[in-house]
Parts: sequence; structure tokens; C-alpha cells
Amino acid sequence: MPNTNNLALNDAQSLTDNILAQLNSVILGKSQQNKVALTCLLANGHLLIEDLPGCGKTTQAHALAITLGLDFKRIQFTSDLLPSDILGVSIFEKELNKFCFHQGPIFSQLVLADEVNRATPKTQSSLLEAMEERQVSSEGKTLILPKPFFVIATQNPSQQIGTFELPESQLDRFLLRISLGYPEKAAERRLFKGESGRGKLDTLTPVIKAEQLMALQQTAKAIHLADSIIDYLQDLVAYTRNSNLFIAGLSTRACLGLIDAVKSYAMIQGREFVIIEDVQAIFPYLVAHRLQSTGELMNSDDIGQSIIEAIVVT
Repeated sequence: MPNTNNLALNDAQSLTDNILAQLNSVILGKSQQNKVALTCLLANGHLLIEDLPGCGKTTQAHALAITLGLDFKRIQFTSDLLPSDILGVSIFEKELNKFCFHQGPIFSQLVLADEVNRATPKTQSSLLEAMEERQVSSEGKTLILPKPFFVIATQNPSQQIGTFELPESQLDRFLLRISLGYPEKAAERRLFKGESGRGKLDTLTPVIKAEQLMALQQTAKAIHLADSIIDYLQDLVAYTRNSNLFIAGLSTRACLGLIDAVKSYAMIQGREFVIIEDVQAIFPYLVAHRLQSTGELMNSDDIGQSIIEAIVVT
């Protein structure tokens, strides 16, 4: 029986076009990064935005939350942040004569973990269960998080003072990683003239509702993935595992996430099927934060492209 939650492809593309148009009006000159960010959320994944302070990471997360019509909470990660500041805490209610759990900001549809690598590893680890299982365990009870549920984390370069490296287990839970970088000259000039940027957030309105977003996710899952594309995906993954260039290859979680991501990207492109170019467009954003070189240092942004160039398309 067909899934009644699926949208017609034309309707799905119309919605995604409207979403991207609004995002591009705020984050200028970064249409590909906006498209990859939307791809990540449509694939039900979590997004890592890594860049220097002041390049628009937080503004992009805010714009996504407003545009997608999601309940939104921002958590500023600092060295003294505690897990209970994220998950919540039990407080004794005198009137009820018992402890009652007060939910933390993690209980939102979209959570912005701002400067996530400024918190200690213990605090970072409080996100692990929420990101993987969409639930929180507290005092022997399991509490289910809202649907949909996304984490968007911003990260400053690790060489900056006051940062803690994210462990591999945490990084692997982020489906894709993007970097905005400095704006192009024309886009930055428009920012200087007040045409866009953070000041425009107050003018944004939701383009879709949460229910439509989940319908888009279901539609993306139905995008066709041919055996030949699966063969290509497996060749890419096998290269990361068998080559002596990397400390460890891609995990099974990463592989499954890649499939969801390329389907979502194909849907945004207006196709009912995945092509090789979809895989090549998304793959670098999936591996940049997962693979570590064993030899001479390689720019993380170049790792994905180097693997693509090493695999012959048959």
C-alpha cells in the first residue's frame, strides 16, 4: 500500500524551492551550503556548521528554524555548561511533596548547540542519546523528544583557544558538515548596506509546517536508488575502509545516512531517482568531519573530492 504521507514530486519541489529562496535571501551567496543544510534535515539528520566566529553560522540556524516553522531553542555551549542545563533537572515541588522533572532546552524540534566544542566532553556527551535515539534518559525514565527533532551545532576551528575536540562518536552523529566561509564581495556589500543578514530574521515567516516537513522526509525516502548507484556508494565506502590513507573508514551509520542524504538531494533537484552527480555533490560533506588522514595532513574539505577522483565510475 503506498504511503499516504508522501507528496507529489512537483509539490515537494515547490516547497523546497520556497524554503531555499527564503534561506538564500538571508545567507547571501551560499546557495549550495543552504541546499546541503536542507538536504541534511530532510534526511532526518543532524547538521554541523564549522567556521570562524562571525561568518553567519548562528544566523543560518535561526533562518532554518523560522523557515521550517519549528519550535526552536538555542543553547550557548560554554566550559561551565552542565548536562542538566541541556537535558533538564528534577526539582522538589513543595506543594506536591515530590521531585518533578523540568525539561531542558533539548525538548525542542530544532536545537541549536552554539559553539558546541567550547563545552567539556562530559557535557558534549549529553547529546549522544538524544541525537541517535530521539529520547532522553533521566532518573530511570525514558522521555521521548518532539517530532521532528534536529540538532544543528556550530563549531569554531579546533585551534582556537578554549575549545575541546569533539570525539569521533559525537562527530559520527552529525550527518553532514558544512562551512560557510567569508562571503563574496558582492554579497558582503549587500550585508554592509543592510539588505540581509541577522537583521532580516525578524521579517521571516514559516514557509511550511512541521507536518509538511515530515511529509517531505517520507517523500525523500521513496526516491529510487538503482543498484548501480548502490554499487558506486559501496565502492566509495570500501575505499575509505581499505585504503591506508585513513585511520578508520566510514561507519555503517554514515553509509545509511549517505543513502538518505542523496535521496533528499535528488528530490530537491526535482528527480524521482538518484544519479551519480547527487552522490558526488553530497559525499564531501559527509566525510569531511569523519575521516582522519594517517599521513601528511590533508585539508578536511578536500578529502571527499580526493576519494571521488580515486573511484572510477563504471
